[in-house]
Amino acid sequence: MGMVGGGEGAFIGPVHRMAAELDGEIELVCGAFASDPERSMRSGRDIYGLARERCYPDYEEMFAVEAARPPQAQMQFVVIATPNHIHYPVAKAALEAGFHVVCDKPVTHRLEEAEHLAELVSRSGLLFVLTHNYTGYPMVKEARNLVRSGAFGSIRRVVCEYLQGWLAEDVSNKQADWRTDPERAGVAGCFGDIGSHGENLLEYVTDLKIVELCADLSSFVPGRQLDDDGNVLLRFGSGAKGILFASQVAVGEENGLRLRVYGERGGLEWSQTEPNSLIVRWPDRPYEVRRTGGSGLSAAALNATRLPAGHPEGYLEAFAVLYRNFASALRATLSGTDPNPEMLDFPTIDDGVRGMRFISAVVTSSARGGQWMSL
Repeated sequence: MGMVGGGEGAFIGPVHRMAAELDGEIELVCGAFASDPERSMRSGRDIYGLARERCYPDYEEMFAVEAARPPQAQMQFVVIATPNHIHYPVAKAALEAGFHVVCDKPVTHRLEEAEHLAELVSRSGLLFVLTHNYTGYPMVKEARNLVRSGAFGSIRRVVCEYLQGWLAEDVSNKQADWRTDPERAGVAGCFGDIGSHGENLLEYVTDLKIVELCADLSSFVPGRQLDDDGNVLLRFGSGAKGILFASQVAVGEENGLRLRVYGERGGLEWSQTEPNSLIVRWPDRPYEVRRTGGSGLSAAALNATRLPAGHPEGYLEAFAVLYRNFASALRATLSGTDPNPEMLDFPTIDDGVRGMRFISAVVTSSARGGQWMSL
């Protein structure tokens, strides 16, 4: 794989590299790691240990040179680990050069760009993965299987929260600066950064689609141009109702992603801070705690599990599940065969477009005083 972004001071670039290489199926071979050519070359050498000739000053040169290499020697896909405003031009150039794409979320800076990328992906036949990595947790897959099996009956209520506190003050560093800058982050701050994860997670687990929403966004830190907190009411096509709230000014919170789903005959609860446990609730018996690697789990949960029960698996392992599934799908594609459905268990460009429609609707609803908006 090649990488664009993820250079000095980046958080997510090294995470991509560790997750991709965890199962020994993928290797980082090249990259354009920063907008500054010297910093890109230095990052490739010092952070990723790459040979100088595989460290590029910019992504345009990387795509041209790598495409000219013999097939067995060139990168086969590119990871986009940049601020949001760079996603679209890099993904577009990669697809046009014939490379498969793995991209951070949200997929683009603007909704129109996401819709155009979807057209490019469809025409190209190339794979496109969006790294909503929380869908890779074994207990998230167990939750999904339970809901979709009909064990809870019709779903009535969904509650998703994502609380952080790291932007509770006016801080300035590489991670904060671009996330609070409309020119680089897009139309949303908190809801583009973490609210989008909540939207993807709740739709992944429940298989319900948000059809309408009503939003109230806030910017609590003086001078901040984008939202740092928000609450959204949700209506689903099935008739279910929900709430999604997210904040980056919830003082003392770390990375509090939590999902609760309630149906006619039961419900569940999962938290990213305790990812190896899934609480299952019933009306007529004590609640259950299902554990990663435990007995009686679904095939989907077991397939996402690497270690015996009692050996905690976390963020990197969940991220790596996406890469492992993608690697299997890519091998099938390169061999000229159709990937089976199990290989395709990762977010795609369609999830990216849906996420951008969600973000756009949230921002518009809030700007109009909480008007209900259709997706």
